[in-house]
Amino acid sequence: MKSPIEPAPRISIIVPTLNEAEGIAAALAALAPLREQGHEVIVVDGGSGDGTPELARGAADRVVSAPRGRAGQMNAAAALARGAVLLFLHADTRLPENADARILHGLAASGRAWGRFDARIDGESRLLPVIAFFMNLRSRVTGIATGDQAIFVRRDAFERAGRFPPLELMEDVALSSSLKRISRPLCIADKAVTSGRRWERRGVLRTVFLMWRLRLEFFFGAAPASLARLYDGERG
Repeated sequence: MKSPIEPAPRISIIVPTLNEAEGIAAALAALAPLREQGHEVIVVDGGSGDGTPELARGAADRVVSAPRGRAGQMNAAAALARGAVLLFLHADTRLPENADARILHGLAASGRAWGRFDARIDGESRLLPVIAFFMNLRSRVTGIATGDQAIFVRRDAFERAGRFPPLELMEDVALSSSLKRISRPLCIADKAVTSGRRWERRGVLRTVFLMWRLRLEFFFGAAPASLARLYDGERG
C-alpha cells in the first residue's frame, strides 16, 4: 500500500547560519509551532566551527551546507525549498505571533509579490526603538527591506527577480530593488524582534553611522566586497 503523499508546505522558512550555536536552539524552538502547522524550516549553514548544524538537526526539516556567504546560502536553500512562499529569517530574529497567517492572507488580499514585517530591536539602549522606528519608516517610503525585517516572497517572484545577487553585503537591499520592479512590498505592522547585539557591541551611534555610510557608498556604486571588509573591520 502506498503511503499518502505529504502536502507541500505553504511557507519555507530559510535560516542562514554561521557560528550561531549560542542561540540556534532557541531560534528553532520559536519556529516549532509553524512546523506543526505544516510549514517547513531549512537551516543552511556556511561552515560553522561551533557545532551549529549538529544543534539544528532534529529541530529543522532540513539542515544543509553551502559555501559561506549569506546570499549564496539563502539561494542554495531556496533551491531545495518546497513552499510557495519563501521567508528569509536571520537566526537572531523572532517572528511575530501568527506570522504565517499574516503573510499568506496579506499576500492574497493585496496581490503583492513580496513583503516584510516591521522590526523591533531588542536591547538595553534607549536609542534602539528610535532606530527601529526610522528603519520601518524608511522601508515604507523607499520600498526597500532589510534582513532584520524578515523578508518573504512568492517563489515565482523570487525567481523572476534573479534570486539574491552574489554580494558579500547588501544582498537584501539589492533583492528588494529587483522585487520592487515586480510589486511594491507588503509592509506588515506586526513586529519581528531582532537582537540588538551588533548595535550594542560596538556602540549604537557608531553602528548607525556605519550602516548609513555603507548604504550611501553602495548607492554610489562601491564594490560590496570592499564594503564587507569595512563592515567586518568596524565590528572588530
